[in-house]
Amino acid sequence: MRVFDKSHRLIEWGVAARHHGVEAESGDCCVVQQSTRGALVAVIDGVGHGAEAARVARTAAAVLEKYADESVIELVQRCHRQLLSMRGAVMTLASFDAVDGTMMWLGVGNVEGVLLRTDPTATPNIESPVLRGGVVGYQLPPLRASVIPVRRGDTLILATDGIRSGFAERSVLHDSPQKTADAILARHGKETDDALVLVARYLGRAS
Repeated sequence: MRVFDKSHRLIEWGVAARHHGVEAESGDCCVVQQSTRGALVAVIDGVGHGAEAARVARTAAAVLEKYADESVIELVQRCHRQLLSMRGAVMTLASFDAVDGTMMWLGVGNVEGVLLRTDPTATPNIESPVLRGGVVGYQLPPLRASVIPVRRGDTLILATDGIRSGFAERSVLHDSPQKTADAILARHGKETDDALVLVARYLGRAS
């Protein structure tokens, strides 16, 4: 995982993860990568557990890091081609655009995503991507990305299925991304699966 350049950061972020107790490696991983126009954030869950799932996730992560300037649709298609000979993965990607003040996101499979608006009067103040059923590298569904405006302080949370649903409480907006990620893993992480949660707060323009 390459770290976003924090000397010119568009986002601040934190990640918390743990692997399934009987395995030495986790099949969950994340990407936070600078792009020409902003930053790419993604969470990947390799199918299954253990070393092979970890290899799949690392392979997909390397593709995302190398081609971070491309659209999220193109990135998923690249990952699909790269993983065709492997067991596949599910993933959700979000690309922040500092020029337009927008975020484009897309999910294939069950990596849950939530964007919490810093403005409590915003409608809606919680948004989620449409998750398309399928497995990248095995059965790719028709892809359709959403583009939404973002403002300074909006917080994105991406979590694998090792995190129970219901983690997106607005109270997390008052904590740092790392503290939020740690708390979500502690409160909602399953002991029976790999688990990873990534929290990214947008630090771009206010409007």
